[in-house]
Amino acid sequence: MSDLEARIAQVAWNADGLVPAIVQQWDTREVLMLAWLDAEALRRTLTTGRVTYWSRSRQEYWRKGDTSGNIQRIKEARLDCDGDAILLYVDQTGPACHTGTRTCFDAADLEANDGVTE
Repeated sequence: MSDLEARIAQVAWNADGLVPAIVQQWDTREVLMLAWLDAEALRRTLTTGRVTYWSRSRQEYWRKGDTSGNIQRIKEARLDCDGDAILLYVDQTGPACHTGTRTCFDAADLEANDGVTE
C-alpha cells in the first residue's frame, strides 16, 4: 500500500462512504464552508493541489472553482482525532459560498446564550 493510500485508509468513512470536510482559509483560519469527500475526492485533492468534493445532490465530483473561477488550493489537510472529519486549510480565490459570499456561515445568527447556565 502506498503512503497516500495508507493515509486515506485512516479515514472513518460514514455508511455512504463519505466524510465531512470543514474548510478554512489557511492564513486567517476563517471558516469558509462544509462539504463532503469520498476516497477518490480526497485522493484527487491530495495529489492535484486543487480541492475536489463529492456532490451528494448531483452524485458527481466537483472541483471547486471549475465553473465559478473561485478556486481552492489545498495548503494542508488534517484528520480529526476520531478519523471521521477532515479539516482542509485552503487558499480561497473569490467567494467560497455558492451564494456569492465569502463564507457559507454568514446566515442568521442562532443567538446562542453566551452566559453559563446550568
